[in-house]
Formats: sequence, structure tokens, C-alpha cells
Amino acid sequence: MQYIEQWGALGVFVASVIPFVDAIAMVPIGIALGVNPTLAVIAAVMGDAIAIVVFAYLSSTMRNRIIKRRAAKGKTGESPKFEKAVRMFDKYGIYGMAIAAPALIGTQIAAMASVAAGVKPFRASTLIIASTLIWSAGIAIAMVGFDVRLDLS
Repeated sequence: MQYIEQWGALGVFVASVIPFVDAIAMVPIGIALGVNPTLAVIAAVMGDAIAIVVFAYLSSTMRNRIIKRRAAKGKTGESPKFEKAVRMFDKYGIYGMAIAAPALIGTQIAAMASVAAGVKPFRASTLIIASTLIWSAGIAIAMVGFDVRLDLS
């Protein structure tokens, strides 16, 4: 987290590109460390968007690798998180998945599950990124409203 403090919005962006680190986690960290809330939201969502698009378009290849890796470890089937995502998709569809994904299962997993369920990668990516933007902006507004800061000096 030290590089986020030193790099500012660029640190938030770089951290958000890392797979399985979602924007809704990086926005509060960035704001708490003193990054401008607007820049934190933009940087985090842009970084997460890159990861979402990559996961959506490469989901079948990545899914097969994950299954093989789990089989090599002696585990059967999908990961519990992916199974949860598929159940969520079956119950609520792509719109419910997009709305809930940032908070419940992660945006990249949601993109993979949506594409695996038959949604086109562009549509899945667009909806999940839009939802991530809404969640991130809401978190930023709440943090500014409650004046949440972290003083590390």
C-alpha cells in the first residue's frame, strides 16, 4: 500500500489492474491515503475495466486452465466462488449479476461466469464496468461525506 500513497492515482490504477483486486476495494484505500476522490474513482474503474475486459474475452481459456490447475491439486469441479457466480447468474441474469458483482463475487469472476453462461463479452464487460463505476462513485461519495482520511505521518 505504500506505493499507492507515493504514486497517488497511478498507484490506484496499477493496483486495480491486478486480477481479483476490484475497484471498490481500491477507491476507499486511495481516498483514505489522500488521493483526490474523483481521480481515485476514475483510476480504479479504468484499471478494473482492463481486468474485466481481459477476463471476459479470455474467459474460456482461463476457465480451462483454472479447472486443470484445480484437478492437479486434487480438487474437483469449479471453485466455490465461480459456482456462486453461476448460481447468481442463473437466478438474476446479466443485469442482476452486473449490479451485485462488485460487492459479492468480484468483477472479473462475474465477467467469466457471464460469458460462460452465453452473454457476449462486450455486453458483459460494459454492464459490469458500468456497475463498478456506480459502486465506486457511491463509495467515494460516502467517504467524502464522512470525511474518511488516513494520516500515516
